[in-house]
Amino acid sequence: MREDDLRASQNVDDRRGQGGGIAGGRMPIGRGGLGIGTVVILGLIGWALGINPAVLISGAEMVAGGGAAPMTQPSARHTAPNDKTGVFVARILGETEDVWSKELPAQANVAYQKPTLVLFSGATTSACGTARTATGPFYCPNDRKVYLDAQFFQDMKRRFGADGDFADAYVIAHEIGHHVQNLLGLLSKVQAAQRNAPNQATANALSVRNELMADCLAGVWANKMNQRHANIDDADVRQAITAATAIGDDRMQQQTRGVAVPDSFTHGSSAQRVRWLTTGLRSGTIRSCDTFSAQQP
Repeated sequence: MREDDLRASQNVDDRRGQGGGIAGGRMPIGRGGLGIGTVVILGLIGWALGINPAVLISGAEMVAGGGAAPMTQPSARHTAPNDKTGVFVARILGETEDVWSKELPAQANVAYQKPTLVLFSGATTSACGTARTATGPFYCPNDRKVYLDAQFFQDMKRRFGADGDFADAYVIAHEIGHHVQNLLGLLSKVQAAQRNAPNQATANALSVRNELMADCLAGVWANKMNQRHANIDDADVRQAITAATAIGDDRMQQQTRGVAVPDSFTHGSSAQRVRWLTTGLRSGTIRSCDTFSAQQP
């Protein structure tokens, strides 16, 4: 994917190198804490399966007898980073701003409000709890921010075989997709429906449709970006499909449990994630992403 033509966003809160407030930015390791391998695995599993990784990690730390120092909110620096990774993230964020600022009013009659993307290393605070290196990227509707430690891209490559700039862009675009859902008023409705669900399987099914819609919206963004810049080719699409396949609930559960349990899916199977990503990529329309009305997600 060619990124040179993309505008770098100024809505980046670069907290890297600020320590993060937990052991100088490091995760507690060894006696009284978790090994970094365990933390990374828990974070990846949580992100892929729709479980708040902070809950998994904090619970495991309690069992292990570990703890973390209180978090201190770092000061925001809303500037475009100048390192390679930071510039890439800022450019992808900038392109999501440009696309959705045009498409959301045009397609849904809703004004786009630009979110902040927090780049951090180690750990930092969010309105949804502690964000850690191993937490993986997530969108917090409470403060309308995306939290990302770019180390996650390396973890995706090493553990899932998901490599390439467009695969990384898909991860960011998926989280921005949740922001679009929030602006559309869908996230609060899904959360309310989950609270009132008769059982966990029904709540999980709602989560699957919610996550698949974010995948589709990531595809819509890619469609419009490609119309603007002609910077995506077949190899890029294969990268995104590889990433979507790697983080399907069935693939993740096969790797971690040895068996897939569909009622426990929260993000969707590999086939579902690929189908909805490509649906948005081909159509370029928000209405094509109505996973909640689809007979089968």
